[in-house]
Amino acid sequence: MYREFFGLKEKPFNVTSDPKFLFFSRVHKEAFSHILYGIKERKGFLTITGEVGAGKTTLCRAILNQFDSNTKSAFIFNSNLPDLQLLQCIVEDFGMSVIQRNKVSMLRQLNHFLLEELSKGNNVILVIDEAQNLKLSALEEIRMLSNLETDTEKLFQIMLVGQPELREKINSPRLRQLKQRVAINFHVAALQKNEVSDYIAHRLTVAGSKGDICFTEDAIDFIFKFSGGIPRSINMLCDKAMLAAYVMETKEITLAIIEKSAQELEGVLV
Repeated sequence: MYREFFGLKEKPFNVTSDPKFLFFSRVHKEAFSHILYGIKERKGFLTITGEVGAGKTTLCRAILNQFDSNTKSAFIFNSNLPDLQLLQCIVEDFGMSVIQRNKVSMLRQLNHFLLEELSKGNNVILVIDEAQNLKLSALEEIRMLSNLETDTEKLFQIMLVGQPELREKINSPRLRQLKQRVAINFHVAALQKNEVSDYIAHRLTVAGSKGDICFTEDAIDFIFKFSGGIPRSINMLCDKAMLAAYVMETKEITLAIIEKSAQELEGVLV
């Protein structure tokens, strides 16, 4: 609605997990490097945690985009599935048609697929998003999947992505064997105050801004306080402020515009 007024090719503050909008804060850059290393070196288990809206899924998509056709990946979004259905979903997301819907058959099918990919020199990645919702039994089943390996290396890399509660589950005494297998464990923290301005500028530039859209300094300060540095909250507030600025026919987003947008947003959230 406001794109034409601001001269943008797309909306800069969508809350979708579009990897081209990924902003490399200090923490995101460090997470990116650690996870990329873990996958390339076939470390096996990796976990990424962070608060809601911290950019975990966007980070994962950006990482997967770094690989070519020699890397096969499956991205599981529904972590609330029963154990057997979760296994079926994994098999199908790797592009296979399930032959028999029982655990033994699907594990055999998955193992055959992984060995075939290894023989081709390919790497295989399984990403499970919202992994904090997995039951302890499902997490244990996923640990068992990591037993699919040769004498010298892991057949595939398993990346568990979730909110901080995921760490609590993995620290459970029942899952001590899983915890021992996690080679890379990274927590994606919120943006720092001095990064918020750069974050906003980055998203505007990716969306096609020529630099004529201005968020005032006091507006930036308020955005940080309101959002706590969480990217999704920043996006929601900035999107609403951009719409308000469009209505007012101004390209300067002031503190007054931001405060009014925050009040409206809090009303929606309530």
